[in-house]
Amino acid sequence: MTGDLSGGDLSRLRRLNALAVIGVLRGEPALTLTEVARRTGLSRASTEDVVRELLERGWMIEAEPTAGTVGRPARRYRFHADAGRVLGVDIGGHKILALVADLDGAVTHTGRVAVTPQMGRRQRLAAVDRAVGAVLADAGLEAAEVWASGVATTGLVDATGRVMLSEALPEWTGVNVASHVGRLVSGPVLVENDGKLAALAESWRGVARYAKDVVFLLAGLRTGAGLIIDGKLHRGFGNAAGEIGALPAARWVQALEHLRSWPGDDPPADPDAAVEDLFLAARDGDRKAGLAVRRYVKDLAVGASALVLTLDPELVVIGGGFSRSGDLILEPLRRELDRWCVRTPEIRVSGFGDEGVALGAVRLALDHVDAVLHGPGELVDPKHFLTVERPRTRIEP
Repeated sequence: MTGDLSGGDLSRLRRLNALAVIGVLRGEPALTLTEVARRTGLSRASTEDVVRELLERGWMIEAEPTAGTVGRPARRYRFHADAGRVLGVDIGGHKILALVADLDGAVTHTGRVAVTPQMGRRQRLAAVDRAVGAVLADAGLEAAEVWASGVATTGLVDATGRVMLSEALPEWTGVNVASHVGRLVSGPVLVENDGKLAALAESWRGVARYAKDVVFLLAGLRTGAGLIIDGKLHRGFGNAAGEIGALPAARWVQALEHLRSWPGDDPPADPDAAVEDLFLAARDGDRKAGLAVRRYVKDLAVGASALVLTLDPELVVIGGGFSRSGDLILEPLRRELDRWCVRTPEIRVSGFGDEGVALGAVRLALDHVDAVLHGPGELVDPKHFLTVERPRTRIEP
């Protein structure tokens, strides 16, 4: 920029410099002024000014000196991740999982409440209240201290946080999840489909974090999918991208029946509870259990092949509760994709187990925090964060 900078230009430049420093510090160990200046490209003098301002505002703190250092150590600084907290909630058929995380996304507290697929909306919402209340109490947080909340649910969700359609949970269609959770916390509540948020978690810090185009398969007691295109979560025009399970020919509904019918000679009282035993039996060489798993994978591969043929992804990720038995699913799935796909992508198993959806909900909340930080106007202090005018539409990660 040439010529004299106006007051507005100087204010904008200070904000951009501050965001640049915050950007290099978030998620990183403590850095010296020299390291911050090198990573941001700012001069030493500018870096000192920015660091001083961020320390005063509360976005940075000085780290403790490294033990055992000879002489006077250089001062090191880190992002103040404890300045705020976000909430991530997974509303599932068998559990309500609530996570509290700091501004770097590190989960500090967890709350879990068991539910059943047969529960009506009042029971399930009451379980949400218990899970959220318990995790906030465990974290020592008041409702007003939660900066933002991400919530995952089965079904199609609109931009207001209302479930437009849910076939997996009774009485769930029409529930305004955002409004309900908004009664429990003060910050904004963003709601998204569980398969999409599981894909977001993998792209954020899972096995797909270095891939640009990904098909995520939510393999569990419900089957779903999420798509990452060019490194971003793909929602589609009506937020229905990836809902290939709605097509009967995709065979995702029939796939689970192979698992629930085992063992055929003596059906269990709770078929869903027996699925884990089935995978254990298949791993131990039980022929009927192994056949059930192969039939499940064969049907799962039909919808997965359609997604692969459409997107031509770099990577397919198997996530959800069944990912704990990924060793039994991966190779059969690869063989099926080889049969149907022009090019079979790499297939990897998620390491998140059944927590991936809730982690994606945490990431959704953090995306809102980032949107406010990078919004117009002066950089807000952490203590005033919840007073900032917030976007009213869904945040694009």
